[in-house]
Amino acid sequence: MAEAGGLLSGGSERRCRERLAAAGAARRGAAAAAAAVLVPLCSVRGRPALLFTLRSRRLGGPHSGDVSFPGGKRDPADADAVATALRETREELGLELGAETVWGQLRPLPDRQGQLVAPVVANLGLLENLTLTPNPDEVEEIFTLPLAHLLREENQGYTHFRTAGRYSYTLPVFLNGPHRVWGLTAIVTEMTLELLAPDRYRRKTHMLSRSPSV
Repeated sequence: MAEAGGLLSGGSERRCRERLAAAGAARRGAAAAAAAVLVPLCSVRGRPALLFTLRSRRLGGPHSGDVSFPGGKRDPADADAVATALRETREELGLELGAETVWGQLRPLPDRQGQLVAPVVANLGLLENLTLTPNPDEVEEIFTLPLAHLLREENQGYTHFRTAGRYSYTLPVFLNGPHRVWGLTAIVTEMTLELLAPDRYRRKTHMLSRSPSV
């Protein structure tokens, strides 16, 4: 596999911004998402990576202890999904990001409750230059996975589901990191890899019919 170092280059950023802008224009007029997450691209010791969080077990509920991206429900004061994602990132990680860091928005997709979640792609830059102050009530741990790791087939798994005794759909799982990446976070990770490396990553999953494609 070719080196993943160029995936956050200026040329890659321009291509991704153009693709996300075109997809966003095609979705204009669609229902607004009820929540948003930030998909935090970053560079760790010169290696392109994705930043993940482990949700605090203090939260309780079905999502406590899950691997996730920073995010949450849209506030009435939020102008759009980007505002929600940036606000939630500030509240969870103590990280103030400007709108210029945002590349665009991936296609919204439903969570377990059927509410639409908008993934907002942003580049944090060099992680070593940032000061993260995670809110312990929301975030138990922060970790990163290199994009090269996520693109290796040996680190990609899949869970097959059956409905009424029949094969129904397959969801991705990313393995061999500090924590298993699964659920909605894994789906968004897969969408991000398709965006960044369309010549290297091909989706192998079959989604639920109510879940929109990228």
